[in-house]
Amino acid sequence: MQQLFDDLEDFGEFDDFVSGDVRDPYTELARLRREEPVQKIEIPGIPGEEGKPLFMVYRYEEAQQMLRDNETFSSSIIIQAFGDVFGKYVILGMDEPEHGRHRALISKAFSQKALARWEDDLVTRIGAALIDRFAGRGSADLVKEFNFPYPTLIIAGLLGLPQEDYAQFQKWSISLLSFTVNPERGRQASQALADYLGPILNARRQDPRDDLISGLAAAEIDGEKLSDEEIFSFLRLLLPAGVETTYRSLGNLLFGLLSDPDQLDAVRADRSLIPQAIEEAVRWEPPLLMITRVATRDTELGGVHIPAGCSVMPVLGAANRQEERFSDPDRFNIFRDVKPNIGWGHGVHVCLGMHLARLEMRVAVNLLLDRLPNLRLDTSGDPFIRGQVFRSPTALPVTFDTVRGAS
Repeated sequence: MQQLFDDLEDFGEFDDFVSGDVRDPYTELARLRREEPVQKIEIPGIPGEEGKPLFMVYRYEEAQQMLRDNETFSSSIIIQAFGDVFGKYVILGMDEPEHGRHRALISKAFSQKALARWEDDLVTRIGAALIDRFAGRGSADLVKEFNFPYPTLIIAGLLGLPQEDYAQFQKWSISLLSFTVNPERGRQASQALADYLGPILNARRQDPRDDLISGLAAAEIDGEKLSDEEIFSFLRLLLPAGVETTYRSLGNLLFGLLSDPDQLDAVRADRSLIPQAIEEAVRWEPPLLMITRVATRDTELGGVHIPAGCSVMPVLGAANRQEERFSDPDRFNIFRDVKPNIGWGHGVHVCLGMHLARLEMRVAVNLLLDRLPNLRLDTSGDPFIRGQVFRSPTALPVTFDTVRGAS
């Protein structure tokens, strides 16, 4: 597949290739969850040891159990599959104790307290500037014009990159996102990003600023500073992880709200409902339906024997719609009784950026409702959420009342 995915026009084809144009994976997932909660599949050539079966985990209890047991179910398969693009120090693929040491350093920058100072000066400013571009028009496609550029620009700002480089940074983001479709393009973007960030990292070591790169440059593990490659690995991951999951999660949240005028009106009238709306959206439509682990030893899960070396994939989207745990699970309902879900993952690898994602989504909903009066979904184009790996709408056409003086 030759597309370079340099702009969002290609994202529909990207999703078709990676995830399939699937509107409803949940009916089949519900059947599997009931009939074969831990499913053995013989698929040659998948990540893991050659020739060994793959196991899919559909039920909440087993998914949670395996994500909690990171000794038996290792994350190292991530580096095996994606290390040539992200680098060998990618934190998603680390096991303990290495993972804990790296995460402890990096998580300080992503704590709620650390992120609070960015809310007004960076997150709100970027969101408002994007809305400025279409607020006077009365219509927009929020996926293309807001949801995708929004987290990309925020991450560029957190890193302290020059604003004139944001457009190139966004292209690298898309190239890294598309590495499963076009591996060579992903590798080129990976190297280009390291070449670009190298001089910036050196400059921050000499003259630290109030940004994430400076924080990583100063960080130490057991008295040793992070190497350039360790920092590059994290920053390469930050782009697809921070951009992809947030823009998809925001799209799913907005689709859920805009498709239900009563819930949208409730949030418009009472903004304290936004945090529970965010959690419900991540339960109802997680941006990533499944993740991957590898069994380090022979084990058993849900009564099913799993040999060492097999890939094991918890299906978050199936677990989050389990009837015994969530009543009427296929419905987006921000008023349901609050129960933890595993849309953010679970265990030691629970999403490192979830506080940033929640902040970005909360600010976005507030801004869109404040700035775009009578915001509503334009259903003429039949917008929908799709995908069986990544889930989100590829378009979110909206209309709204224009305000005199809006640019």
